[in-house]
Amino acid sequence: MSDVSRIYGKIQFVESFPDFKVQVVDSFADLHVRKVDSFPDNPGEWQIVDSFPDYKIQIVDSFPDFTIKYVDSFPGVQ
Repeated sequence: MSDVSRIYGKIQFVESFPDFKVQVVDSFADLHVRKVDSFPDNPGEWQIVDSFPDYKIQIVDSFPDFTIKYVDSFPGVQ
């Protein structure tokens, strides 16, 4: 698995051909993610876009590449 701290920026959710498969969990996440409207410049900050993403993410229920938890503050690797 790649370094999850590098997964930030413009994120597009897709149903197929993702860069990463991600599972959303409530605890013990690999990465805490905060959704932002602009300037997703730090680890764990995701700006959701429909085109020209930095990464394509598919939400899965099992066998993820890594897990995330949505947070309001202190995003990043835990």
